[in-house]
Amino acid sequence: MADDEDELIVKDANGAKLSNGDSVTLIKDLKVKGSGGVTLKRGTLIKNIRLTYDADEIECNADKVKGLVLRTEFVKKA
Repeated sequence: MADDEDELIVKDANGAKLSNGDSVTLIKDLKVKGSGGVTLKRGTLIKNIRLTYDADEIECNADKVKGLVLRTEFVKKA
């Protein structure tokens, strides 16, 4: 029973539960800091996400940016 309490539940902007390996879509244009002015456009599909220890953040790789950390408030499950 302790395992259930320790499990981190990560939800997208619409409240859908996210899991490792899911695909998400951006719901807002995002400027990526430290990438030389790259902007990820709304509607960009991000595949194969990885959950972090923080329920508000996911790790992923976009076409233009590798090793990206996104806030879950800016994505929805695809």
